[in-house]
Formats: sequence, C-alpha cells, structure tokens
Amino acid sequence: MSQVQDAVFGIIAKEANIDIGKISLDSTLKDLDIQSLDAVQIIFEIEDHFKITLPDRDPNFDTDSVKGLVEAVEKLVAEKPAADAPTAQS
Repeated sequence: MSQVQDAVFGIIAKEANIDIGKISLDSTLKDLDIQSLDAVQIIFEIEDHFKITLPDRDPNFDTDSVKGLVEAVEKLVAEKPAADAPTAQS
C-alpha cells in the first residue's frame, strides 16, 4: 500500500466514521454508504492533507471510487513538484 493510499483510506475512514478495514480500492463511496455531504468533506480533507485541488466534474478523474481518488491524488502529487519548481531563465 502506498503512502497516498494509506492517507486516503485513513481520511475516508475518519470522515465517514467507518472501519478502515471495510475500505478497498474496488469500493465506491456509494458502496461505503457515504452520503454526498460526507463525500464533499472527504474531498476537502484530501485536498487539505496533500495541498492539492481535485478537479470538479473532470471526466479524466474518477472521484466516485476509492481507486479513482487514490490515482487522482497520486497524479496531482507527482505533478506538484514540477509545477512548483522555478523555471530556468536564459
């Protein structure tokens, strides 16, 4: 399990008040009986934890499934250092 996956699972478990053992990559937030307001809170907590912004309604990002959330976070975290790096000037 990656550090991102561990953190995402932990945030989902804490915010939805469910046992982390019930969460798998194959789960959807709906499968976990997470209501839409709780899902929004989970997204906010993930964004705050990783200092990223998950796209809203972007077809390239699946934020309804646990696997999709983990993959989206991993992608955004991987891109972050490159975006934050100073550009070379000639």
